[in-house]
Amino acid sequence: MDSISPKIMILYASYGDGHYQASKAIEACFHHRGVHNVVLIDLMALAHPLINNLTRFIYIQSFRTLPAVYGWVYNITKDMQPDKPFANILHSFGMRKLEEMIREHEPDLIIHTFPQLAMPKLMKKTGLSLPIVNIVTDFDLHGRWIHPDIDRYYVATEDLRLEGMERGIPAERIIATGIPIKPDFDQTHQPDPEVIQHLDPTKKTVLLMAGAYGVMQGIRDIIQPLLDSPNLQVIAICGKNTELERGLKSMFGGHPGLQVYGFVHQVARLMQICDCIITKPGGITLSEALASRLPVFLYRPVPGQERNNALYLESKGIASISYDPKTLTGQIKSLFAGEELLEEWRLKIDALRKPNSAERIVGDILEMWFSTDARTTTWAPSDTRPLPVGAH
Repeated sequence: MDSISPKIMILYASYGDGHYQASKAIEACFHHRGVHNVVLIDLMALAHPLINNLTRFIYIQSFRTLPAVYGWVYNITKDMQPDKPFANILHSFGMRKLEEMIREHEPDLIIHTFPQLAMPKLMKKTGLSLPIVNIVTDFDLHGRWIHPDIDRYYVATEDLRLEGMERGIPAERIIATGIPIKPDFDQTHQPDPEVIQHLDPTKKTVLLMAGAYGVMQGIRDIIQPLLDSPNLQVIAICGKNTELERGLKSMFGGHPGLQVYGFVHQVARLMQICDCIITKPGGITLSEALASRLPVFLYRPVPGQERNNALYLESKGIASISYDPKTLTGQIKSLFAGEELLEEWRLKIDALRKPNSAERIVGDILEMWFSTDARTTTWAPSDTRPLPVGAH
């Protein structure tokens, strides 16, 4: 890439792990394309560390103790308008720190992987003129993502693109690229010998992922009936919840049909050797499962974006939702009752998944950047230039 490559600033948040993972996927793709001046900033953590720690704690605890409250707040604000007082308050957090970061790094382009949109307000205050990109990291579109000063939206599905257009986003500004995930999910890997040696090749392998913080409820009650099934074995990933990891290892005492891990980095290699996944319905994990062609089983999805993610994938016939171990186990057994149903699921997954999402996003950004006037003006709201080939 030549000397006029753009300087990129990616703004994310550390509520869960998905926004950071999406940011890292985009960063890796820019690096692969020869653009190395990329900086990732957890804006809320830098600007308001005490508030950030408190809200992160509340966010994580809400999944365990008050999921209905979180879901209520999410749903009543889903159609919020950017010019309303509540939106102005939300989008003002971090504005002063963002101004400092822009002075320090002098970016040419701002990318959001979390809907904390301080940048449009900052531009009006300071007269800055920079292209702004939103990468929506769920299969659901909350009003916090939508703002008239956003120049480009990248969303998970064609359905979400149409919804965005219905909610006022100009058609030329929104592209269904899929959610960006690590490049290794678009590659074929050799199985990890340490994992493979403990698996029975005659059984189907269920991957159970409790989330980055291991907050999925009732995991012990899920595992036991799965292990009682003669044709199933389980790989359980506990994330950063070391207590859960120790508890499972102690409870099941080295059961040959169960492997327990904490936080793992080689998720792609694990998914590629499994036959289905039980998980929380976060946007990144669901996109990874789709890339790996895994039927998805969603257990007790909490209200808010995760339940909306779950309902969307269920409507597409590639996910099942359950709220008790008996129902969940029955769904999994039904899937593996015959190869025909499993193949039917995989065909539906192929119809929805979008491989190489990060590559598509970065390719489109760079094509826009290296177009005639992108280095001297923002991507204006009235922009009617055709999208790059393949962007649709």
